[in-house]
Amino acid sequence: FNSVMTTKVQDKNTKLVAVLLHHFGENMNLARIKLFGMFICALCKVQTVGFEKLATAFETRSKSESSLRRIQRFMAEYCLDTDLIALLVFKLLPHKPPFRLAMDRTNWKFGSSNILTLAVVYQGVAFPILYRMMPKFGNSNTGERIALLERYIRLFGVETIDCLLADREFVGEHWLDYLNQHRIKYHIRIRGNFYVDAPHSGKRIKASWLFSDVKIGSCKFLHRIYYVNNQLCYLSASKIRNKQGKPELQIIVSFNKEHNAQEIYKERWQIETAFRALKSSGFNIEDTHLTDIERIDKLFALVIVAFTRAYVVGIYVHLNLKMIKIKKHGRREKSLFKLGLTVIANVLLNPKNNWKIDVFKFLSCT
Repeated sequence: FNSVMTTKVQDKNTKLVAVLLHHFGENMNLARIKLFGMFICALCKVQTVGFEKLATAFETRSKSESSLRRIQRFMAEYCLDTDLIALLVFKLLPHKPPFRLAMDRTNWKFGSSNILTLAVVYQGVAFPILYRMMPKFGNSNTGERIALLERYIRLFGVETIDCLLADREFVGEHWLDYLNQHRIKYHIRIRGNFYVDAPHSGKRIKASWLFSDVKIGSCKFLHRIYYVNNQLCYLSASKIRNKQGKPELQIIVSFNKEHNAQEIYKERWQIETAFRALKSSGFNIEDTHLTDIERIDKLFALVIVAFTRAYVVGIYVHLNLKMIKIKKHGRREKSLFKLGLTVIANVLLNPKNNWKIDVFKFLSCT
């Protein structure tokens, strides 16, 4: 990572294409690979998905109008295999499996759609690795969740899963049955007014009643197993303060007898951090105003690669070149993602930048 970057268009494009050919050469033609590379570089420079702005940031001798047409044709006509994107992101991850996975969905601002996402959580962030476009408002169903998880297992193997984390939406009977049958560990939140059944007594009781003695800042684990939606699970809870500052029980159902379930579940919020980076605090993904599901699908895939690349660069810079300052409140001055994105943009835009690293090397997974 010590080579100094040249600003010549030909040199930059040659470096990037060579790296991407290693990943996509047998599955994507050269013209598409070049467009892919220029697109994610332009994303890091302009930090928005508005096609007109991206086109002006393409490093090519063609006019921006020509680049804009290339982007539009790619989005409208090209059938992108998002399994290839998942495999690339998997290789770029900064740690090794087994992984803690988080499942969540985010609403798409324009059009009636949701994006159901499966992400790898890691030290304050989540890397979206697989997703499913849902042309509807509201919750996902069991079939959609199972299909996404089975796709992950097909690509990477069930042995790469440490556990699955999910919020209160993801507690359906058939969904829990699927996870139990496949012995996939999970920690999923349920509502306090959820009724559970005690096998030892046959009584049905509100989950919150089992934890009425839990005080703020403390947690409790039940050693007996309970039926939740007719599926046997372990229960634990902690009392936290919600966004309004009011006391609230956080009740978790788990596959296994895990005394750290509450601590592990806290990592689920990292996927919300990733959504913010993809949207308002990073690439402003909704700036495009796209409403067509297939085009959103391709755009999301490209942004995920740029996001992962920026975060991996941020980790490297923080650990090896310049540590992020810690403020008085104990949080970092900026996120690792923002650091990486700033460094990449500086290298690509500033011919006299001070960052003596090859930002293209980070896509080669070496």
